[in-house]
Amino acid sequence: MASLSSSPLSPYYHLLFTALAFLISFLIFVFSRKSGSKKLNLPPGPPGYPVVGNLFQVARSGKPFFQYVRELIPKYGPIMTLKMGTRTMIIISGADLAKEALIEKGQVFASRPRENPTRTIFSCNKFTVNAALYGPVWRSLRRNMVQNALSAARLREFRHVRDSAMDKLVDRLKSEAAANDGVVWVLRNASYVFWFGNGWELIEKVDQMMKTVLMVLDPRLDDYLPILSPLFSKQWKRVQEVRNQQIETLVPLIEKRRNAVQNPGSDKTAASFSYLDTLFDLKIEGRKSSPSNPEIVTLCSEFLNGGTDTTATAVEWAVARMIENPEIQTRLYDEIRTTVGGKKVDEKDVEKMPYLNAVVKELLRKHPPTYFSLTHAVTEPAKLGGYDIPTDTNVEFFLPGISEDPNIWSDPEKFDPDRFFAGREEADMTGVTGVKMIPFGIGRRICPGLSMATVHVNLMLARMVQEFEWSGHPDSGKVDLSEKLEFTVVMKNSLRAKITPRA
Repeated sequence: MASLSSSPLSPYYHLLFTALAFLISFLIFVFSRKSGSKKLNLPPGPPGYPVVGNLFQVARSGKPFFQYVRELIPKYGPIMTLKMGTRTMIIISGADLAKEALIEKGQVFASRPRENPTRTIFSCNKFTVNAALYGPVWRSLRRNMVQNALSAARLREFRHVRDSAMDKLVDRLKSEAAANDGVVWVLRNASYVFWFGNGWELIEKVDQMMKTVLMVLDPRLDDYLPILSPLFSKQWKRVQEVRNQQIETLVPLIEKRRNAVQNPGSDKTAASFSYLDTLFDLKIEGRKSSPSNPEIVTLCSEFLNGGTDTTATAVEWAVARMIENPEIQTRLYDEIRTTVGGKKVDEKDVEKMPYLNAVVKELLRKHPPTYFSLTHAVTEPAKLGGYDIPTDTNVEFFLPGISEDPNIWSDPEKFDPDRFFAGREEADMTGVTGVKMIPFGIGRRICPGLSMATVHVNLMLARMVQEFEWSGHPDSGKVDLSEKLEFTVVMKNSLRAKITPRA
């Protein structure tokens, strides 16, 4: 789940000169206010302009934000400051600092900063597990999600549903391959697999709506310089239109499910349980009312985005890596045959496949779902690495800076599952025994769907390799591993692969 766009400012950098015209008159006022304030010992960072800070540098670089940050790390180190208009970002790319912040000082670093106006609308004023401030609302929402949808017992309960979903995925891949000379779109098929019991037409409608939402959530210049908001009235109107579209698309589905829950047996196609069921009468600490329909829309969207996009993206990267290195696919297939013989692989089987687990772990090290964990904020002024961390500061954790650190990994640029399979290296993704990779975050705000995501990726990859041999399209086998950030870090050019059913 990403907190920053891959290129949040480049479409608008020409407006920065307009911004200066608006802001020059405020400079003396701003400087006079700051001159009397206590001097903070912030981490180092590139010098910026008055008021707008580093916005000019980011905009003029022409680079995605993650790349801009990556190039600053050698100069400024594992903790640095960027001034982005009215926002101050402190970016952390060191494992020791991540451990200090999220484990040793976890309670202090467990909150979220203020939202921009667009995200405030789509989060229903921070009424989600990911966006909520550290406090009673967050505790209520997270406890409900973990206990009622993501617990080990609930995951076991729906094992047969996942097996059925795998069968549907295999059938869909066979059908698409038959119609396209063996060629399939990897990400699209992987994205749809866990929309249990729904028709493809409805799935595509909801999926397209969610992609539209993610597009309008991309940061804009006025998020960093609110004084410019009058220049973005057209974009603001579009935000409200998309929010209305989101509500109009999902509320009928919510009401259909509510009726099925209130009238058992009335809908013969209804599943026995849904995360949505837990939201209708959910008790929130400090509130008298249950979630409203717009709030339920927001919570369901959060669940769907987190549960489908991260899994599908990981599977696409896995297929790309197998095409790039066929030996990985061969070893996976041999392990599957040795473990299950001729029967269909299931979840119990994947627990006995050390090479499969090593591939998935290396996948999450080299291709974490996002470049930055969800933005953190401190609940009170704090120290980190000897520097001041003020409240209302965006604390960003740059994941590749940790998972590709040559000081803690051997040959970190190489995609090498054997680093885990052969026991040369180890890493605890939860951060409990140490911090070397944090694809799902760590500490109090660790992604609650970590267990579900790893189960899904292991199972999908095992079934896809068991059923098909995967090769490049065209047959050159060359794969473009360029990245871009949407909701997750996806392949810049969506992967098409050629599949051949196994004998």
